[in-house]
Amino acid sequence: MDEWRRSGLSLGLVPTMGALHKGHLSLVKRSVAENDRTCVTLFVNPKQFGQSEDFEVYPRDENADSQAVQAWRADILFAPDLDEMYPAAAVTSVSVPGLGDVLEGEFRAGLFTGVATIVSKLLIQSMADRAYFGEKDYQQLRVIKQMAADLDIPTEIIGCPIVRDDDGLALSSRNSYLTLEERAIAPALHS
Repeated sequence: MDEWRRSGLSLGLVPTMGALHKGHLSLVKRSVAENDRTCVTLFVNPKQFGQSEDFEVYPRDENADSQAVQAWRADILFAPDLDEMYPAAAVTSVSVPGLGDVLEGEFRAGLFTGVATIVSKLLIQSMADRAYFGEKDYQQLRVIKQMAADLDIPTEIIGCPIVRDDDGLALSSRNSYLTLEERAIAPALHS
């Protein structure tokens, strides 16, 4: 990415936790259209999961994700391991008090500190011109925008429209957890 920077090329960043779907594709398409180069990240961030949450079973298929990124014309897939993102000696975290402590943050303590920490690291590492996030996770998007503004990270944070399945359910990597019954009633929740 340093070579792209030296050449004056713009860089778009699409941070993900993998299990890529059409919602992610919409972010990649927008980045490809608006930038000279696009980097998709794939990192299942343990700091976004509570003790009783689904980190161990979160959907993962790096091979399929890699193929999708290539097919979607992104230029690079950055899939760091845990030690690369959180070296043993690292103790710093980033939080956005207030905004990260209400709504979902009230019930999932530490979630948005985990989000703000990993996204700040990815933005600084890539020095992307623009980063793309789905509006499906609206509170997360607000936290990221606030964090980037507060830390003077020069990346433009861009929210992109929600992508829904044919039945109206917003696409999510966790939809694979839904039973048939839950799947049948879930689309009504957004109406």
